[in-house]
Amino acid sequence: MKLLEGKVALITGATRGIGRGIAEKFAQQGAKVAFTYAGSVDKAKELEETLSSVTQIKGYQSDASDFDAAQTLIDEVIAEFGQIDILINNAGITRDNLLLRMSKDDWDTIIKVNLDSVFNLTKAVIKPMMKARSGSIINMTSVVGISGNAGQANYAASKAGVIGFTKSVALELGSRNIRCNAIAPGFIATEMTAALDEKATQKWNEAIPMKKLGKPEDIANACVFLGSEMSSYITGQTLNVDGGLLT
Repeated sequence: MKLLEGKVALITGATRGIGRGIAEKFAQQGAKVAFTYAGSVDKAKELEETLSSVTQIKGYQSDASDFDAAQTLIDEVIAEFGQIDILINNAGITRDNLLLRMSKDDWDTIIKVNLDSVFNLTKAVIKPMMKARSGSIINMTSVVGISGNAGQANYAASKAGVIGFTKSVALELGSRNIRCNAIAPGFIATEMTAALDEKATQKWNEAIPMKKLGKPEDIANACVFLGSEMSSYITGQTLNVDGGLLT
């Protein structure tokens, strides 16, 4: 039996990179997949077409940082799929700059997209999960949220906030059989990292004990574990998937 057979997963920001890798892996493991996207209609349609032969899948154009839109999204997914067993808060952006040059808008936008969105979707999904007395919430943080990083004060603060939020939700909802965990990716090979020059990539490789970048599939595998019954007694944890970077 597939690890996620009979489960319905909602994944935010799934048309590229880590989010797409999670959607593909979840479909392979038997989950029905609902996903969100911000603006790329073509990429969303392509993902639906690619995975429709494997599982039931539907994309929703939705802004997770909008509180009311998040509630509407949850209602629409439940109307279509009947339930939500797994929520993966994956959507996120960066606006890097040294603090001296960072604008108020750069700060506010990152907090809104990376942290407020996690609050919005989690708050909207907990009522149906409480009614079902079951659920797994997986929040995407970052090793930067643990270690910090020069030029990313806004991003690091948002991702550290996700960790604190995750622990609090786990404490509140554990008695209802709802688990909440976080995954902290390290340096993962995506479209974003592909834009870096060879020198920068080599520098990261040298800092990673395993001497290589991670793949979206590595994060997706961790999500399968935390979304499945294999992790039924794990909550409130942050799983670093970073090749030993923070060891």
